[in-house]
Amino acid sequence: MSKKILFIYNANSDTSSKMLDFAHKIVSPATYNCKLCSLTFGNFTENKQWKTFRESLLAKGYELEFYHKDEFQKTYKGKFVHKYTYPIILVETEHDLEVLVSTDQLNAMETVEELISSVGSFSR
Repeated sequence: MSKKILFIYNANSDTSSKMLDFAHKIVSPATYNCKLCSLTFGNFTENKQWKTFRESLLAKGYELEFYHKDEFQKTYKGKFVHKYTYPIILVETEHDLEVLVSTDQLNAMETVEELISSVGSFSR
């Protein structure tokens, strides 16, 4: 079983996108379009509960990769990129990527505890 989990944010990595996302999260958090980012990060720092959970996954031997959507599309170009919406959490298998937490599931989450529960169910 793979121990590589990919977290892909619904945001681009360029500086202007990062600045716009930062402002959007502060001014209008309800309409911010990356629930993964909203759940795992506050306005300035990583959510403490999430950080503890993320570190526990690393201690269990999981490899975690975090991508902005443009970085993911560049790294996994070809067959993978066109079949996903963002944000999304994927697991790398021997031959493919499988959805661990879908965009719809992420967008329905209200708390970081829900996210931890969803990712944690895979890592047990």
